[in-house]
Amino acid sequence: MKKGFSILQRVGRAFMLPIAVLPMAGILLGVGGAFTSKAVIDTYHLTFLEPGTVLNKILVLFSNSGSFVFANLSVIFAVGVAIGLANQNKETAALSGLLGFLLFHTVIGTVLGFMGYTADTTTVQAFMDSGFSYDIAVGKAALYTKELGIFTLQTGVLGGIICGCVSAMITNKFSNKTLPDYLAFFSGNRLVPVLTMVFFIPLGVIVPFIWPAIFAGVVKAGAAFTAMGPIGTFLYGFTARLLNVFGLHHAVYPLFWYTELGGTMEVAGQLVAGGQRIFFAQLADPTVVHYSADATRTMTGGFLPMMFGLPAAAFAMYRCADASNKAKVKGILASAALTAFLTGITEPLEFTFLFVAPPLYVIHAFLEGVAYGVLHFLNVAVGITFSRGIIDFTFFGLLQGMAKTSYQWILILGPFYSIIYYFIFKFMIEKFNYSTPGRNEAEAKLYTRKDYQGNSSDDLTDDIVEALGGVENIKGIDACITRLRVTVKDSSKVAPDSRWKELKSQGVIRSGEGVQIIYGTQAEIYKNKIIKKYGL
Repeated sequence: MKKGFSILQRVGRAFMLPIAVLPMAGILLGVGGAFTSKAVIDTYHLTFLEPGTVLNKILVLFSNSGSFVFANLSVIFAVGVAIGLANQNKETAALSGLLGFLLFHTVIGTVLGFMGYTADTTTVQAFMDSGFSYDIAVGKAALYTKELGIFTLQTGVLGGIICGCVSAMITNKFSNKTLPDYLAFFSGNRLVPVLTMVFFIPLGVIVPFIWPAIFAGVVKAGAAFTAMGPIGTFLYGFTARLLNVFGLHHAVYPLFWYTELGGTMEVAGQLVAGGQRIFFAQLADPTVVHYSADATRTMTGGFLPMMFGLPAAAFAMYRCADASNKAKVKGILASAALTAFLTGITEPLEFTFLFVAPPLYVIHAFLEGVAYGVLHFLNVAVGITFSRGIIDFTFFGLLQGMAKTSYQWILILGPFYSIIYYFIFKFMIEKFNYSTPGRNEAEAKLYTRKDYQGNSSDDLTDDIVEALGGVENIKGIDACITRLRVTVKDSSKVAPDSRWKELKSQGVIRSGEGVQIIYGTQAEIYKNKIIKKYGL
C-alpha cells in the first residue's frame, strides 16, 4: 500500500510540470475569446474591438496561442511527464519523451495502414458507407485522429502520459550505463535515444490491437461518471479534497481534465476528450451558447469553499482565539484568507486545522463535495486553469458572461457558504476546544505569512538535505505549489516532525518512500537549490 502511495505521489508530481503551462495559455484564451466575442462587442458597443481592428487582431493572436497549447497537450505531457519522473538527466528524458511520442504515433499509423485504416477510411461517412448506422459510425470514427499531422489512434493525453512514463523509465535505468569500448560512443545519455527506438517500436506495434478495448473502457467509465450526475460530482469533490492530504490529488484530477474519463464532446467539428480540454475548446468556439457544466463539473465546485468558505473559517478561528492572542493571529489568518480568495491556494488554512483538528478537515471536504454537486445541478460552467480564486473566476466566469457560464449562482450561494463555514467552524472549535492558532496557548506564529512564504534570507538547503537523511538517501526530489516532494531510499533516516518544525516547515506528510514537506511558495526554490548544489 505504501509503495503504491509513493508511486502515485511521483506520478502526481510529474503532472505538475506540463500543467504549469496551462494557466498562461488559459488566460490568453480566456481574454482573447471574451473580447472577440460578437455578443460582447455588440452588447457593450466595443467598436474598437470589431474584426479588422488592431486590438481585435492582437486578441485573436492571444486566443490562437492559447488554443495551440490545449490542442497539443498530448506531446506536452509526454515531454513534461518524462522530465518529472526522471531521477536525473532530465534533459535526456525530455528528448526521449519527444522522440518516443513521435515514434509511438508513427508506428501506430503505419500498423493501422497495414490493417486498411487510413484518414480517408475512418471518417464517419466512410463507416456509414460500409453499412454502419450513424451512431456506430461516430463511435468508430472517434477512435482515430491525427497527432502533429500523423494519422494515429485517439490515445490523447493518456497516450502522452504513457510515452512520458516509458521514456523516464528508460532514462532512469540506462542513462548511466557504460558499454564496451567498441560501443563506448553510445554509453550514458546517448544510449537513451537508441533504446527509445528499441522500446517504442514494439510498443507502437502492440497498441493498435489493444487500444480499442482500452479506449472503449475509458469512454464507458466516463459515461458512467456523467450518468451519476450531481451525486457523482459530489463524490469527486469530496474524495479529491481528502486525497489532498496525501498529495495524491495531482495524480487523479488530470485524468478527468485531459482524458476520456472526464467525458467527450464534439466542439467545432472536432471530438474533444477531458473536462478542461472541452471547456477551453468551447471557449475558443464563438458559436457555443452555454459552456458544458458536465465538462466543468470537476472544476467549478471549488469556487464556493475557496473564495467564500475558507476565508470565513479563518474568521471563525480568529474569533475563537484567546483575547490576548487575537492581535497576533489577525494578520496571519487574514493573509491566508486573502490568499485563498485571490488565488485559490488554500493549503495554509487547510493544514492549519488539519493538524490541530482533523474532523474540521473532513467537514471541509464534505462541504466542498456538496458545492461541486450543487453547482453542477444548477448548470454552472466556470472553468479554471490554476485554481479557484477570484483571478480564474474573473477570466472564466465574469468575462465570459452569465449567459454562457451561469456564474451568478456562485455569487448568490457564496455568502451562504461563508455563513455555513463560519458557524460550523466556530461551533466545532468551541464545542471540542480545538487548539487552533492563538487558542489554548497554541503557537500564534505557526502560520504567519513569513512561515507560509518562507524566509528567503535563511538558506536551509543543507539542513533540509541533512534532515532527509543526507544526499545519498534522496532518490528523487521535486516540488508542487506548496510542497517539497521527495522520494527517499530509507524513510527511517528522515528527521522527525519536531526537526522539520525547527526548519520552518508547516508540516510533513509521510507515505512509504514518499515524503512531502510543506514550505509554501518557497518549496520550488528549495528544490532548485538542492538540485543545483548537490547535482541531483
